[in-house]
Amino acid sequence: MPGAGAERRVLGIDPGSVRTGFGIIAVEGSQTRYIASGVIQAGTGAFAERLHIIFRGLAEVIAEHAPGESAVEEVFVNRNVQSALKLGQARGAAICACASAGLAVHEYSARAVKQALVGRGGADKDQVGYMVRAILALKGAVREDAADALAVALTHVQQDRFSARLAGQR
Repeated sequence: MPGAGAERRVLGIDPGSVRTGFGIIAVEGSQTRYIASGVIQAGTGAFAERLHIIFRGLAEVIAEHAPGESAVEEVFVNRNVQSALKLGQARGAAICACASAGLAVHEYSARAVKQALVGRGGADKDQVGYMVRAILALKGAVREDAADALAVALTHVQQDRFSARLAGQR
């Protein structure tokens, strides 16, 4: 973790080939606050163009908010292999946008995100959204993809804090 007192900004990404959620949080010491969130609408056009929209959209978010690191949700493969491949490619476009901006990229499974925020890996999206709003003291609803992205960013921060505590015990 960076030096105490230094603000760090973390970009969380919930990749999708139609909608990619993003969320940016700032962390200073034990304080975490909301900076921005939203959804990049890639639409349903030609797939290469959708990947370009994701890449370009995240590049704009990174340029505007200057995060120092990123966290991306990993691909979950259920039954539809074709959907998983498209999701993987959208994830790749997101990772390339982060890497081309010089951001470290950290990856977390959906189960790890749910475990970190709710306390159990089988939590539903409503529970995750509730915890995101509670932790960041947000009023009102947050779009699902954006809430998922904020959850990924919060998971990364929690993981860093946990790792720092473990390192301090050695």
